[in-house]
Amino acid sequence: MSSSNSVSTLRGLTGLSPVLVFLLLYLVVSLVTGDFYAMPFPVALLAASVWGVLICRGPLTERIEIFSRAAGHSNIIYMIWVFILAGAFAAIAEAIGAVDATVALTLRLMQASLVVPGMFVAACLVSLAVGTSVGTVVALTPLAVSLAGAAGDNVPFMVAVVLGGAFFGDNLSFISDTTLAATRTQGCDMADKFRANAAIVLPAAVVTLALYVIHYTDTALGAPVPDASPWLALPYAIVIAAALARLNVNLVLTLGIASALIAGLAGGHSLMEMCGYMGEGIGSMGALIVVTLMSAGMLGLVEACGGIRWLLGVLTARVSSRRGGAMCIGILVSLVNMCTANNTVAIITVGPLARDIAARFGIEPRRSASLLDTCSCIVQCLIPYGAQTLLATSLAGISPAAPFGSLYYPWALAGAVVVSIVLMRGRR
Repeated sequence: MSSSNSVSTLRGLTGLSPVLVFLLLYLVVSLVTGDFYAMPFPVALLAASVWGVLICRGPLTERIEIFSRAAGHSNIIYMIWVFILAGAFAAIAEAIGAVDATVALTLRLMQASLVVPGMFVAACLVSLAVGTSVGTVVALTPLAVSLAGAAGDNVPFMVAVVLGGAFFGDNLSFISDTTLAATRTQGCDMADKFRANAAIVLPAAVVTLALYVIHYTDTALGAPVPDASPWLALPYAIVIAAALARLNVNLVLTLGIASALIAGLAGGHSLMEMCGYMGEGIGSMGALIVVTLMSAGMLGLVEACGGIRWLLGVLTARVSSRRGGAMCIGILVSLVNMCTANNTVAIITVGPLARDIAARFGIEPRRSASLLDTCSCIVQCLIPYGAQTLLATSLAGISPAAPFGSLYYPWALAGAVVVSIVLMRGRR
């Protein structure tokens, strides 16, 4: 994996071509037409997946098996469980009035002018406590959408605010999967990685928050203060409290559904009515589940065809300085994350090679771990086919690409990473 000669250039580029086909069909068509709904997301993935099966070597049944095995990986099935439970909870919570009650309570406790920076801070704190961006998205996206107003142009913006804050904790938390993967592969202590990471993450978060305070304190959100009983906000309070208690996200959502059922029964809704709401919510996740399975299968073909191995070899071939080594680690994990759409998998894939680069050029393990975690989270937040973005936009009912123009935090974080590398001493 560490040599570019292990995979030929032609084979490497061919292996990466399904990703290029997807980007051309979805992003380019959307940009040319000016409409991100013009090219349906599943159709672009279907075309890229078919292309991946065609260019992969071996018997057809074997190529389809590679696709199916990647799509059916335990991590993917786990995410689908999250999507199903999230759809059920979101639908029943909205139907019984829990969302309206939570919005009313939020607006009573917080000045309307501070809703945008307040939502960003809340997402940062929740994600830091729970260590997962997915759990943060599930807990806060419905609230953010309601605050923005379901029919308003502010919905993609508020979803972007939640996504940015969600990746703050995903990157920095001690209990995040990415933190565990980065520290284990680089052989460093979590506290050391936290200190190195905080020097990059905190300035980016402060800059983003300042931008929200300066430019968005007068933003007119589309949701008036609804007249709802504060007790109906209990299901959301339970979800957030359970997430802060570091419970498994599936258990968190199950508790949310159970509490919403109880609140609904107390409010006069029948059990069959609420089962119907949950069924509609689960059905609304259908397209998201299809997209998740297809993207995982396509990216499995990319890896099987040697695309990732070639990419790793090419990028490590001409590194000659400490800054170059740090930049190489960041670019490596970013590109692999683009190909896998999973920041934890990208860190594990690149980790051993990053450790070799760090040792060769005198980069401290805490710095290499920080670079792996931070750069992978930046890309995971920006790509429209990442699980967090797909889930958030599905809950909001908008295109996966719609929040992209409002994702200020990951760009601020990318700038902080570049500055940190430039300030490194040039030689070992």
